[in-house]
Amino acid sequence: MKTIQYPQIVESVSDMCVAAACDLPEDIWESIKKARVNEPFPRAQEILDQILENAFIAQKERIPICQDTGYAVYFVKIGDDVKIEDGTLSDAINEGTAKGYTKGNLRGSIVNDPLFDRKNTGNNTPAMIHVDIVDGGALQIDLLPKGGGCENMSRLAMLKPSDGLPGVKKFVKESVVSAGGNPCPPVIVGVGVGGTADGACVLAKKALLRPAGVYHNDQRYAALEHELFEEINASGVGPQGLGGMHTALGVFIEYLPCHIASLPVAVSLNCHAARRMSVIL
Repeated sequence: MKTIQYPQIVESVSDMCVAAACDLPEDIWESIKKARVNEPFPRAQEILDQILENAFIAQKERIPICQDTGYAVYFVKIGDDVKIEDGTLSDAINEGTAKGYTKGNLRGSIVNDPLFDRKNTGNNTPAMIHVDIVDGGALQIDLLPKGGGCENMSRLAMLKPSDGLPGVKKFVKESVVSAGGNPCPPVIVGVGVGGTADGACVLAKKALLRPAGVYHNDQRYAALEHELFEEINASGVGPQGLGGMHTALGVFIEYLPCHIASLPVAVSLNCHAARRMSVIL
């Protein structure tokens, strides 16, 4: 049995929150640079230059890449041989989130009630936490700060099984194109197929954790990711929705088994500031 101390989780999560807000992942840097080299439209080139400059300044001066520092969404894998000492996992993650957003002067964006008392909690908690129990003695915490602009463009469709692959492709492309500039493209497109309605939505968001340029290990899904990527970029939406050849930096699909009467499909978008951070304890 491996024991992990509660304060260790708090400090690790706190550091993750600050780092994720200021540091663009290296694979996203490279994807934007590649898009800039291959982008033929001057206005889109200028926008991509500004995106890269903004990310450089954020990293150098330790300030947030975007003023919307996002809903703190966590995907956690905890080994069945792990014991949390002196507290619970969810409390530690929430305390770490509050500490990180406070010490980093990151914007608190969470209200305590969606309808009747929309009062800002002040420290960006409670976080959204998804936990999977796995074999082993490790605790892996992945953070995905999700901005409101791209989160608002999320979509779910309960297709008929007869809609099949053409229906899925049509829904995904329409979701991205209809979003236009709202999610601050070029975007990362996460797609969840199968499971249940709620499961597909979680799966789509989880897909956003995959590094740019890494395709699905199932060649059928990898081919679909590539096809959707090409077709979405051919839509002309472009950077910030102002036209161009680079609407998406990547399309990532994850799937689950589903009911014989169902074909759930969810789309979750991440903006060009595709922030994420991971730690293994």
